[in-house]
Amino acid sequence: MALSIKPYIKNKERIHLIGIGGVSMSALAELLLSLHVPVSGSDRLKTDVTARLESLGAKITYEHKAENVEGAALIVRTAAVHDENPEIVRAHELGIPVMERAEAWGHLMRDYDNVVCLAGTHGKTTSTSMMTLMTMEAGLDPTVMVGSNLPAIGGTLRIGGKGCFVAESCEYCNSFLRFAPTVAVVLNVEEDHLDFFKDINDIIHSFRSFVELTPMNGLVVVNSDDANAVRCVDGLDRRIRTFGLNANADVRAENIRDENGYYRFTVLVEGREYAHVALSVPGRHNMLNALACCAAAEFLGVSGEAAERGLNKFTGSSRRFQLVGKMPNGATVVDDYAHHPSEMKATLSTAREMGFDRILCAFQPHTYSRTKALFPEFVEALKLCDQAVLAPIYAAREQNTIGIYSSDLAHEVPGAVCFDTFDEIADYLRREAGPNDLVLTMGAGNINQVGPMLVK
Repeated sequence: MALSIKPYIKNKERIHLIGIGGVSMSALAELLLSLHVPVSGSDRLKTDVTARLESLGAKITYEHKAENVEGAALIVRTAAVHDENPEIVRAHELGIPVMERAEAWGHLMRDYDNVVCLAGTHGKTTSTSMMTLMTMEAGLDPTVMVGSNLPAIGGTLRIGGKGCFVAESCEYCNSFLRFAPTVAVVLNVEEDHLDFFKDINDIIHSFRSFVELTPMNGLVVVNSDDANAVRCVDGLDRRIRTFGLNANADVRAENIRDENGYYRFTVLVEGREYAHVALSVPGRHNMLNALACCAAAEFLGVSGEAAERGLNKFTGSSRRFQLVGKMPNGATVVDDYAHHPSEMKATLSTAREMGFDRILCAFQPHTYSRTKALFPEFVEALKLCDQAVLAPIYAAREQNTIGIYSSDLAHEVPGAVCFDTFDEIADYLRREAGPNDLVLTMGAGNINQVGPMLVK
């Protein structure tokens, strides 16, 4: 019989989470605690997130040790936790079943009437956040799992009713293939995570398997402006609804007005007026994210008025073009999580529309494998700012076996400079940034520490 998390929840047996401080793992822990399930866990670092879980009753050890799993009935691990981990080794010795995080979420999702899974190479967190506010405004009382702090729900998890689950769904390690969407949203499909996927065809195949998870009475929402996304649904025997800025899309925008990078537009769903949107987050890419959410929301019975209110209330999620503050000389400091060339281009193009004198981008590349695989694309993206200031590559889960460095990028980008520490980067930006300049810290690592150093 297949392993499921549900009997352990029903019998209130202890579940141990390895890497409990991660975004999706901490949300799972909080959901389990709300169901009165005993939860233990381990992580390397004590954070605000783990402190909150401890206050809710989780027993957390800040070290991976074999004895942590003793007495647990089930182990849940993240994809980043390897088989050599002492806790996994000990669990196998003791015969304690081990389950992957995405699998656990997949079992839980099956208890909900509607499950909206938002996937794509970019825009997942923003779209999931938009969808959350729209379903909240419609009174659907959604349960939500999102990959970044969303102020409207006070974190990354909202525990709602059983009618609607809204979930950010990531393709890395095929984790979204464990989910149970009734509505599958594909925002875009590009080359990324090439430490796991072989090539773009492998990625398209993964997204194809994802949309095939939807039931016959469900819905697949797909970006018809994105050729790879369209390839995922070619010949698919499910109900498909397209969104895009082309005239043939089922859900599209008209009467588009660009006000300093912030878009106002009317949403048409299959030719009918659905909503009048005035976004509080800048960029054309966010207009597309909003259209994707409208395509799903209308299918769920969300009224145009509720969709409008939800979208207009969305002011961004943590680390997505997030205003950090002003420097003493008046320069504006913004932080953004973009770490793929397409995301960087979208963010920098948006910044270009906002009337700053110059854009100084402090960029921290994320993983050696991605930097190598997409090197020419990173160079092109960085040419969109006026001054690229590069930090060392953030290793994440990797070792630099390739021999690639940020200085390699700097050599190819005119005027780029490279520093070894955040202190040096902050000193340089204090000297260089003018009163009407934008300083953009960019990357998925810890480059966001630089912004507060500048605005203090």
